[in-house]
Amino acid sequence: MQLTTYLLLPGTCKDAMVFYHSILGGELTMTSVGESPMKGMFPPAMHVKIVNARLKSQLADISASDWLRPTQAPIQGNTVCLYLSGGSREDTKAAFSKLSDGADITDPLVEQPFGLYGALNDKFGNRWMFQSQ
Repeated sequence: MQLTTYLLLPGTCKDAMVFYHSILGGELTMTSVGESPMKGMFPPAMHVKIVNARLKSQLADISASDWLRPTQAPIQGNTVCLYLSGGSREDTKAAFSKLSDGADITDPLVEQPFGLYGALNDKFGNRWMFQSQ
């Protein structure tokens, strides 16, 4: 078993994962509904939505999909976040800077008693926290 972060996005999965890949590197795979065995379970208008995406890099392992329940409304929460920690100060500063594009910076990246720390809500509404020694 392994716990990974899984994001359910309101139609922005492809854009979000491409953005995260541009910052975190690694390997990104994505499958649309229309490319999946589930194609027949969804109306043609939903075939462009992403049913599964995964970004695996040295820094992160993130999985995601578009919201695929048209009769239910997604609820964006602020109690789940993506936490990047343990990297070098330079890597932390670089990732924070790149993810700041279009973001709401709630905690600027500054020195704290426990190390370098910052947090933001990215342009897709997902919360990120950063910490390094």
